[in-house]
Amino acid sequence: MSKLSSEEIEKLKNNLKENGYKLTPQRRAIINVILNNEGNHLTTEELYELVKVECPEIGLATVYRTVQLLECIGVVCKLDLNDGCNRYELVHEEENHQHHHLICTVCNNVIEVKGDLLDTMEHEIEDEYKFKVKNHSLKFYGICSDCLQKS
Repeated sequence: MSKLSSEEIEKLKNNLKENGYKLTPQRRAIINVILNNEGNHLTTEELYELVKVECPEIGLATVYRTVQLLECIGVVCKLDLNDGCNRYELVHEEENHQHHHLICTVCNNVIEVKGDLLDTMEHEIEDEYKFKVKNHSLKFYGICSDCLQKS
Protein backbone atom coordinates (compact mmCIF):
# COMPACT_ATOMS: atom_id res chain seq x y z
CA MET A 1 0.00 0.00 0.00
CA SER A 2 1.57 3.31 -1.03
CA LYS A 3 1.68 6.05 1.54
CA LEU A 4 0.70 9.69 1.39
CA SER A 5 3.41 11.99 0.07
CA SER A 6 4.80 14.55 2.51
CA GLU A 7 3.06 17.29 0.50
CA GLU A 8 -0.31 15.47 0.71
CA ILE A 9 0.17 14.87 4.45
CA GLU A 10 0.98 18.54 5.03
CA LYS A 11 -2.07 19.67 3.04
CA LEU A 12 -4.36 17.29 4.97
CA LYS A 13 -2.84 18.31 8.31
CA ASN A 14 -3.47 21.96 7.49
CA ASN A 15 -7.02 21.23 6.31
CA LEU A 16 -7.79 19.25 9.48
CA LYS A 17 -6.05 21.79 11.73
CA GLU A 18 -7.98 24.68 10.18
CA ASN A 19 -11.14 22.80 11.10
CA GLY A 20 -9.96 21.95 14.63
CA TYR A 21 -8.82 18.33 14.08
CA LYS A 22 -5.55 16.34 14.00
CA LEU A 23 -4.27 13.81 11.46
CA THR A 24 -4.31 10.77 13.73
CA PRO A 25 -2.80 7.42 12.66
CA GLN A 26 -6.34 6.08 12.14
CA ARG A 27 -7.33 9.02 9.94
CA ARG A 28 -4.09 8.68 8.00
CA ALA A 29 -4.79 4.95 7.43
CA ILE A 30 -8.32 5.71 6.19
CA ILE A 31 -7.08 8.44 3.86
CA ASN A 32 -4.37 6.09 2.53
CA VAL A 33 -7.03 3.51 1.66
CA ILE A 34 -9.21 6.13 -0.04
CA LEU A 35 -6.24 7.39 -2.08
CA ASN A 36 -5.06 3.90 -3.01
CA ASN A 37 -8.56 2.90 -4.13
CA GLU A 38 -9.41 6.04 -6.04
CA GLY A 39 -12.10 5.38 -8.63
CA ASN A 40 -13.48 2.35 -6.75
CA HIS A 41 -16.28 4.32 -5.03
CA LEU A 42 -16.03 2.40 -1.75
CA THR A 43 -18.72 2.18 0.93
CA THR A 44 -17.78 2.86 4.56
CA GLU A 45 -17.91 -0.88 5.25
CA GLU A 46 -15.57 -1.62 2.33
CA LEU A 47 -13.21 1.09 3.59
CA TYR A 48 -13.31 -0.48 7.04
CA GLU A 49 -12.38 -3.94 5.70
CA LEU A 50 -9.41 -2.49 3.80
CA VAL A 51 -8.24 -0.23 6.67
CA LYS A 52 -8.32 -3.17 9.14
CA VAL A 53 -5.44 -4.75 7.18
CA GLU A 54 -3.16 -1.78 7.97
CA CYS A 55 -4.75 -0.81 11.27
CA PRO A 56 -6.32 -3.96 12.87
CA GLU A 57 -7.38 -2.18 16.07
CA ILE A 58 -9.61 0.32 14.25
CA GLY A 59 -13.34 0.19 14.82
CA LEU A 60 -16.13 0.61 12.29
CA ALA A 61 -17.46 3.64 14.21
CA THR A 62 -14.07 5.37 13.81
CA VAL A 63 -14.21 4.82 10.06
CA TYR A 64 -17.77 6.19 9.92
CA ARG A 65 -16.84 9.27 11.95
CA THR A 66 -13.69 9.88 9.90
CA VAL A 67 -15.53 9.58 6.57
CA GLN A 68 -18.16 12.04 7.83
CA LEU A 69 -15.39 14.41 8.95
CA LEU A 70 -13.58 14.12 5.59
CA GLU A 71 -16.85 14.87 3.82
CA CYS A 72 -17.51 17.92 6.03
CA ILE A 73 -14.09 19.42 5.31
CA GLY A 74 -14.29 18.64 1.59
CA VAL A 75 -11.71 15.86 1.22
CA VAL A 76 -14.28 13.31 0.00
CA CYS A 77 -17.80 13.55 -1.33
CA LYS A 78 -20.71 11.17 -0.95
CA LEU A 79 -21.90 9.44 -4.08
CA ASP A 80 -25.32 7.83 -4.39
CA LEU A 81 -25.40 5.24 -7.17
CA ASN A 82 -28.99 4.20 -6.36
CA ASP A 83 -27.81 0.88 -4.93
CA GLY A 84 -28.82 1.62 -1.34
CA CYS A 85 -25.24 2.40 -0.27
CA ASN A 86 -23.40 5.64 0.30
CA ARG A 87 -20.10 5.54 -1.55
CA TYR A 88 -17.24 7.97 -1.30
CA GLU A 89 -14.67 9.44 -3.66
CA LEU A 90 -11.89 11.97 -3.43
CA VAL A 91 -12.58 15.59 -4.21
CA HIS A 92 -10.01 17.01 -6.60
CA GLU A 93 -9.12 20.68 -6.33
CA GLU A 94 -9.06 21.10 -10.11
CA GLU A 95 -12.67 19.94 -10.49
CA ASN A 96 -15.36 22.61 -10.25
CA HIS A 97 -18.06 19.97 -9.71
CA GLN A 98 -18.42 16.30 -9.05
CA HIS A 99 -17.52 14.41 -12.17
CA HIS A 100 -20.12 12.37 -14.04
CA HIS A 101 -20.56 8.60 -13.89
CA LEU A 102 -21.63 5.79 -16.20
CA ILE A 103 -23.22 2.92 -14.27
CA CYS A 104 -23.64 -0.52 -15.80
CA THR A 105 -26.99 -2.04 -14.86
CA VAL A 106 -25.65 -5.56 -15.53
CA CYS A 107 -22.35 -5.73 -13.60
CA ASN A 108 -22.69 -2.49 -11.55
CA ASN A 109 -19.35 -1.22 -12.86
CA VAL A 110 -18.92 2.53 -12.45
CA ILE A 111 -16.97 4.49 -15.04
CA GLU A 112 -15.92 8.07 -14.36
CA VAL A 113 -16.49 10.52 -17.21
CA LYS A 114 -13.62 12.91 -17.83
CA GLY A 115 -14.52 16.54 -18.31
CA ASP A 116 -17.62 18.45 -17.37
CA LEU A 117 -20.34 17.80 -19.91
CA LEU A 118 -22.71 20.41 -18.50
CA ASP A 119 -20.60 23.59 -18.59
CA THR A 120 -22.61 25.20 -21.39
CA MET A 121 -25.95 24.27 -19.84
CA GLU A 122 -24.81 25.51 -16.46
CA HIS A 123 -23.89 28.94 -17.88
CA GLU A 124 -27.25 29.18 -19.67
CA ILE A 125 -29.08 28.36 -16.43
CA GLU A 126 -27.09 30.97 -14.52
CA ASP A 127 -27.76 33.63 -17.15
CA GLU A 128 -31.44 32.89 -17.73
CA TYR A 129 -32.51 32.21 -14.14
CA LYS A 130 -29.95 34.32 -12.26
CA PHE A 131 -29.15 31.17 -10.31
CA LYS A 132 -25.55 30.47 -9.21
CA VAL A 133 -24.88 26.74 -9.70
CA LYS A 134 -22.51 25.42 -7.04
CA ASN A 135 -22.48 21.76 -8.00
CA HIS A 136 -24.28 19.16 -10.05
CA SER A 137 -24.27 15.41 -10.46
CA LEU A 138 -25.00 13.42 -13.57
CA LYS A 139 -25.35 9.65 -13.82
CA PHE A 140 -26.02 7.60 -16.92
CA TYR A 141 -27.37 4.07 -16.53
CA GLY A 142 -26.79 1.50 -19.25
CA ILE A 143 -24.66 -1.46 -20.24
CA CYS A 144 -20.85 -1.28 -20.29
CA SER A 145 -18.76 -2.49 -23.24
CA ASP A 146 -17.69 -5.69 -21.42
CA CYS A 147 -21.28 -6.71 -20.72
CA LEU A 148 -22.34 -5.82 -24.29
CA GLN A 149 -19.64 -8.14 -25.65
CA LYS A 150 -20.84 -10.99 -23.42
CA SER A 151 -24.44 -10.78 -24.64
